[in-house]
Amino acid sequence: MRGRSRFFLPAGIFLIGVISAAAGVWRGELSDIMQKAVVVCLECIGIG
Repeated sequence: MRGRSRFFLPAGIFLIGVISAAAGVWRGELSDIMQKAVVVCLECIGIG
């Protein structure tokens, strides 16, 4: 039983992450996230 849980727990968490990412892309949130990431990156290097 231990061998199964060592496989299924990480696989389940990974699957939830993939589904969440796909739902965000489907809802059109990818451009919002990229825009925020660019602003944070530019602030870190002192340009923005």
